[in-house]
Amino acid sequence: MTAIPHELTANRSVALGTAKARSSYLVAAVCLVIIAMMMFPLVVSFFASIKTPQEAVAVPPNYLPHALSLANYIKVYNYQAGLPTYVFNSLSVAFLTILFCLALSVPAGYGLARFRIPGKEAIFLFLLASLMIPYQALLTPLYLMFAPLGLTNSHVGLAIVHTVLQLPFSIYLMRHNFESVPRELEEAAIMDGCTSWQALLKVFLPAVRPGMVTVVLFAFIQSWNEFIAALIFMGRETSFTVPIMLVAVRLGRFGTVDWGALQAGIIIAIVPCVAIYVLLQRYYVSGFLSGAVK
Repeated sequence: MTAIPHELTANRSVALGTAKARSSYLVAAVCLVIIAMMMFPLVVSFFASIKTPQEAVAVPPNYLPHALSLANYIKVYNYQAGLPTYVFNSLSVAFLTILFCLALSVPAGYGLARFRIPGKEAIFLFLLASLMIPYQALLTPLYLMFAPLGLTNSHVGLAIVHTVLQLPFSIYLMRHNFESVPRELEEAAIMDGCTSWQALLKVFLPAVRPGMVTVVLFAFIQSWNEFIAALIFMGRETSFTVPIMLVAVRLGRFGTVDWGALQAGIIIAIVPCVAIYVLLQRYYVSGFLSGAVK
């Protein structure tokens, strides 16, 4: 049997290493192109927000500002009731939505995943079927229900509407997270004397923390960006949320669009979404690592 020369083996190793390096460079280049395409609108929006109001509406537009100005941010901050009021309204509604979604989706997902409930698959499919209904069609009946109860112009009422819109997906997500927990952990907890609620609190909740973080992120982003329900249910200026303020602040003189103020508001509205994602990112990492160890 003929032995392979050492030089030939070394050449093959070098060729394989070169091919892998080229493929990694190609993947990195593709990723950079995708990142640049996604970041380009944000960069253009930021540059438009720091232009002077006159330059921001100039035609044809310039991507880079000739002079830096904070006039657009000052206008957004001082607009009508003031930016802090609108941010407080949006944050209040978003955090109430998160609280309601977690309080309802976690027990529902746990029950649908771990208990023998008659017709639970039909119940689950019914919940998922509600996702096919356009939520705009639900707003008028909800408004007619909430108005006699005094839930219009209320953070709690708008949070309930946002919870109704987000809850089916949250239950779907939590059910699949609970189903992914091994049965052996549940059986060990029951043999140690845990009740169903104790097993949920001590065993399941730590295991499904990444799923709960996902529910929090989706609930926050959906509530923070939602416009139509907030426009219908909030009739007072001091109750408006950030999306309604952005639509109002963009109107300039004689109905023109104030692009500078609008872009400044968009940049401000992006900050909370990025902040909550950065704060909760480590839970995603821990979830990936625990899944890899399992």
